[in-house]
Amino acid sequence: MSPTPVCYEISPQPNHEVSFQVQGVEKLRWHFGKQYPRPFFYPLCGPSNVPLTRIGHPGVGNHDHHRSVWFAHHKVLGIDFWSDNTPAVIRQREWLQYKDGPEEAIMGVRLDWLDGHDPAPLLTQDLIAGFRLHSDSGTLLELQSTFKPRSEDLELGKTNFGFLAVRVAKTISSFFGNGIIQNDQGIQGEKNLFGKSSAWIDYSGPIAVGTGSQRHFVTEGITYYDHPENINYPSRWHVRKDGWMGASVCRDSPVLLTKKNPLTLRYLLHAHPGPADLAKQKELSKMFADSAKYLLKKATSGHAQWNIERA
Repeated sequence: MSPTPVCYEISPQPNHEVSFQVQGVEKLRWHFGKQYPRPFFYPLCGPSNVPLTRIGHPGVGNHDHHRSVWFAHHKVLGIDFWSDNTPAVIRQREWLQYKDGPEEAIMGVRLDWLDGHDPAPLLTQDLIAGFRLHSDSGTLLELQSTFKPRSEDLELGKTNFGFLAVRVAKTISSFFGNGIIQNDQGIQGEKNLFGKSSAWIDYSGPIAVGTGSQRHFVTEGITYYDHPENINYPSRWHVRKDGWMGASVCRDSPVLLTKKNPLTLRYLLHAHPGPADLAKQKELSKMFADSAKYLLKKATSGHAQWNIERA
């Protein structure tokens, strides 16, 4: 008898990559090879299965650290973990669980933030990535990170840069393409959104699908949701018309991490069809706000070290 296929799968690949698939179709890929200063997701595909993110800035070469969807921070004890012009790196120490399922697939990994001198990490990041489809056929990527310092406490300095950043595809950006960036109130444009508080930010625009004479443009986009339990919610946003967006956790003041009280941040990305839809986004924001967080526990059954479940 053949096994019943699961809908969502996590599939490890060669070259330190992990594929996120639905019914055998890849929607997302995780890259953690040491040729990169820090891990990242690429691509993140919407309903048309075309990447809605890109690697690097479309116009300048000094933003190659912008790798699609990634975690970084500009001032960890004053150390630059953001740019590529730094000895500091983020390395995946181990994967904790790859969990397939009928409702979602879950990947758990442990990341070390290394200053480039001390072999012991300044802090660790337990990253849990939950993957599933929305009813509109869009891709949902739920990201939960817990940051724990090695020392008793550690300061994350005041900065616009950190933690979760998203670089959208060239045609979706409002400067290089014909995209629109807007917030939860429907307010649009970098000038009106930069540094302002919002529960979510959306970047939507045209994306090319098909090949040859069948090639045409459709509208898709990415909504980036903050979670009410996150520190400094609703976040102030670092957004640019050249095609990137990030929730600035430390924009107004430093944040102190402690061993006793690690920092947990939850975000949701929705790679959706069509332009921004405020009614749908409001509904999804509430769903995300009401959802249970992930719990990482030591496994009690054989052939596993860890287990990830909803609280």
